[in-house]
Amino acid sequence: MSPALRRRLGEYALLTRLNRPIGILLLLWPVLWALWLAADGMPDPRLLVVFVAGTVLTRSAGCIINDFADREFDPHVERTRERPLAARRVSPSEAIGLFVVLMLLAFIVVSQLDARTVWLSLVAAALIASYPFCKRFFAAPQVYLGLAFGWGVPMAFMATNGNVPTLGWLIFATTVLWACIYDTFYAMVDRDDDRRVGIRSTALLFGRHDLLAIGLLQASMLGLLIWIGRLAELHWIYFLSLIVVAVLFAYHLWSSRQRDRAACFRAFLNNNYVGMIVWLGIAVATLQS
Repeated sequence: MSPALRRRLGEYALLTRLNRPIGILLLLWPVLWALWLAADGMPDPRLLVVFVAGTVLTRSAGCIINDFADREFDPHVERTRERPLAARRVSPSEAIGLFVVLMLLAFIVVSQLDARTVWLSLVAAALIASYPFCKRFFAAPQVYLGLAFGWGVPMAFMATNGNVPTLGWLIFATTVLWACIYDTFYAMVDRDDDRRVGIRSTALLFGRHDLLAIGLLQASMLGLLIWIGRLAELHWIYFLSLIVVAVLFAYHLWSSRQRDRAACFRAFLNNNYVGMIVWLGIAVATLQS
């Protein structure tokens, strides 16, 4: 492989954030919750492979379309100015070409599933492609992000059982709340830059009440997770995992009390452990059922 090609592939990897897998994990955990609860235990390995591959591909494509939409804003934001599109190391046409390729690959992967799940995947594609543009006019784009990140949940239930029961929609609602929680921490890192360039976010919407709003969202999410556990009749160990999640939530609020950028970013990153702990609780609880 020539050095030029190696550099180009490196820029594509940066564009798709493969060097920052946190986005893949935050997108994947709710899908794993759904797959395990829909199957009442270990899901079909084929479904697991399809959904993991689809998650990686769609998250990577989502990063590209996000950077394409923000290519005129990112050079003015400290955290994003060195992204490949913002730094003009990758052209807009290259980015769109790579986005199309990844979305086609994702469609090929999901086409291995039944027709109703494939139709649901088209909704996911529309949400992913349109999310970056809603930051221009929608005061709470984190809600829209939650819809995009959570749509894999009804797909997982449809692929497993042929329908989306109340349990599936409760997990979907939980995912939307969770996205609002962690992405508000993320937006708090960029709040001053976003205000200056005209990007909307819940960090700006909540203002000085940001941590109070996050705390209320966290309490609501825990309430939904308890409801999910009772509806699915999960073993007590699942509810023990929720106590750990509550402690983590409290720690995130405490560590971010000064609104320090680094602390807010760490709180965002640490939400990966929230998703993992909930999944572990579900996985172990379904083994006990």
